[in-house]
Amino acid sequence: MYVLYEEDGDIKAGSILADNASSLQIESQHGKRGKLKANSVLLRFESPTPAQAMEAARALKDELDLDFLWEAAGDEEFGFETLAADYFGHAPSPAQAAAIVLALHNAPIFFQKKGRGRYKAAAADILAAAKAGLERRARETSLRGEWVAQLVAGQLPEAMRAHVFELAHKPDKNGLEFKALNDACAQTNLSPVRLLDHCGAIPSSHEFHRQAFRLTHFPKGFGFPELAAALPPPELPAADAPAFSIDDSATTEIDDAFSVIFRPAGGARVGIHIAAPALGIPPGSDLDRQAASRLSTVYTPAEKFTMLPEDLIAQYTLAENRDCPALSLYLEVGPDYSIESLSTQADQVRIAANLRHETLEPLFNEQTIGHPGADYPFRVELEWLYGFARALEVGRGKAEQVQREDYAFKVREERVQISPRARGNPIDKLVSELMILANNRWGELLAEHDVAGIYRGQSGGKVRMTLRPAPHEGLGVSCYAWSTSPLRRYVDLVNQRQILAAAAGTPPLHTASDPLLFATVRDFELAYDAYNDYQRRMERYWCLRWIQQENLAELGATAWRENLIRLDGLPFVARITGAPTLNPGDRVRVALTDIDLLDIDLTCRYLAPLAQCD
Repeated sequence: MYVLYEEDGDIKAGSILADNASSLQIESQHGKRGKLKANSVLLRFESPTPAQAMEAARALKDELDLDFLWEAAGDEEFGFETLAADYFGHAPSPAQAAAIVLALHNAPIFFQKKGRGRYKAAAADILAAAKAGLERRARETSLRGEWVAQLVAGQLPEAMRAHVFELAHKPDKNGLEFKALNDACAQTNLSPVRLLDHCGAIPSSHEFHRQAFRLTHFPKGFGFPELAAALPPPELPAADAPAFSIDDSATTEIDDAFSVIFRPAGGARVGIHIAAPALGIPPGSDLDRQAASRLSTVYTPAEKFTMLPEDLIAQYTLAENRDCPALSLYLEVGPDYSIESLSTQADQVRIAANLRHETLEPLFNEQTIGHPGADYPFRVELEWLYGFARALEVGRGKAEQVQREDYAFKVREERVQISPRARGNPIDKLVSELMILANNRWGELLAEHDVAGIYRGQSGGKVRMTLRPAPHEGLGVSCYAWSTSPLRRYVDLVNQRQILAAAAGTPPLHTASDPLLFATVRDFELAYDAYNDYQRRMERYWCLRWIQQENLAELGATAWRENLIRLDGLPFVARITGAPTLNPGDRVRVALTDIDLLDIDLTCRYLAPLAQCD
C-alpha cells in the first residue's frame, strides 16, 4: 500500500511500512524512512509505485490549464479529489489525483489553501491583480537582463539617463534600475560610480559633486518655491551719518556697514550697522520656515546657494545709494580708543558706498596707512577705524598673532583662478574686530536683559553652540552671539529678533526653554558642518581642475605630518609616495599624476628635496 501525503510544505509519495491508528511508518520514494501522522495522508493507493505515480503526476500537471481548473472549481471550498473527478470526468487515478493536488498546491494565486487537501478558488479581482503582478515581474526580469547586458557592454540604458545621479549617490535599492546596475557591477567588478562613468553617464565631474550635495541637503532643488513677499520694514528713525560697507566684488548679501562721526574733542561716534531682515520675515511664515530649513548660505568657488530668496536679499541688503533698515550698535569712543558708552537701535541708514576688496586693498594696506598718498572715499574713517580695531585686538589679548595664508577662488566659464591672500591685513582686521565687538556686546545685551539667545562658546579648544552665555577663549571675549550675518545664517536671524526685542523692551519671541531654539541649534550645527565640508571638497576639486588647466606635472610642496604634504600655492593636502623620512617643514618636489575628479584626489610621487623656505 502506498500513500500521497503533505510534508514540509511539499507533496510527496511513499510506501507504508506499518499502519497504526494515528500514525504510519513510511518509506519515501527516495528511500528515507520516517513517521507520518495519519491526518497528513492525502490519498492511499495500491498502484503504481510512488516513483511512477509522482513521475506521471508531474507530467500531467504540466498539461493542466490552470485557468480552466480555476473556472471548474467554483466559488465554494472543495477537496482536490472532487475537483479531479470533475476535471477528468471520472474517478481519478492516483497519478491524476496527484497531478491535481500538485497543481493546486503550486498555484497559490489561483487557489487558497484551506486545510489538508482542501482549497478555495481565488476571487476574480484578486486573481486578475496577481496575474498582472506576475506579468509585470516577468517584463521587469526581461528588461533587467537587457539593461545589465547594455551596462556590461559600456552602454547606458536610455531609461537610466534621467536617474544617473540618484543611482550614483542616493539610489532606490528596490528600484529596477539599481538592481540592474548592481548586477552589472558584479559582472564587471566596478563600483556603481565607475561603471556609470565607464558608460559615459557622467560627462561633468562638477555636476556629479553638485548633485550629490543637492540630493542630500536640497532634495527639492536649489531654487526657492513661490513664497509670500517679505514685509516692508516699519517706519524707522533716520541715522545721522552716511555708512559704507566692505566686501569682495561677488558679495550680494551685504550684512554689515560702518559709520563714523568725529568728535571735536577727539574720539568718535562709531556706528556698526547690520542688515535687518528680521523686520520683514514674520516668525513662522513660509519664508521663515524656508530659511530655517536651509539655515545658512552655502559657498563654493563656482557658485553659492543663498539662505534667503534673491528678492528678499535685494530688499534688505545694505546696497549703496539707498536708505536701508538696519540694527545699529552705536559706540562713543574716546581719543584713546576706549569705549565710553554704547546703545542699540533699529534705524534707517544711508549707505553711501559699497567698498570692494579688489579696489580698496591697493589703497588701504599696511604700507599706505598713515602715509601721504592718493585720497580715496572714506580714507580718514578707514584709517581711524583701523586704529580702533588694533586697540580692540589688544584688549582681547589677541595681538601679534601669526597670520596664516588664505586663498581666494574665482571660477569663470570653467577657468579657475586661485590667489593667495594673507589673512589679518588691515581690511580683514578692521571688519573682523568690529564684528567680534558687535557679537560680544549684543550677547551681553541679551544676557543683561535676561533674553534668550544662541551663543558660540569655546573652552579647552572645543567650539560649541549654547543657549547660555559662555566665554569664547579663542576670541578672548566673555560671550559671543552670532548676530552680524542675518542674511546668511539663520542663527543670526533668530538672535536679531531677540536683540530687537531686548533693545525695544518688548517681549522676545523665544524663551530660554523654547524647544524651537534647541532644534535650531541642533539643526544649524549639523547643516553648517555639512556645508563647510562641501565647500572644502569643492575647493579641493577646483585645485585639481587648476592643476589640469595649468598642465602641471610637478610642483613644490612642504611636509606637514606623517605622509602628508601641502602643495605650494594651493589649499591642498595630499599623501606623498616614495619619499624618505620627512620632518614637518621639509621642502620637496613632487610629480603630480592620476588626477581623479570623481574621488577628488591625485598621486604625489616624491622626486627630490628642495631648499628650505626662509
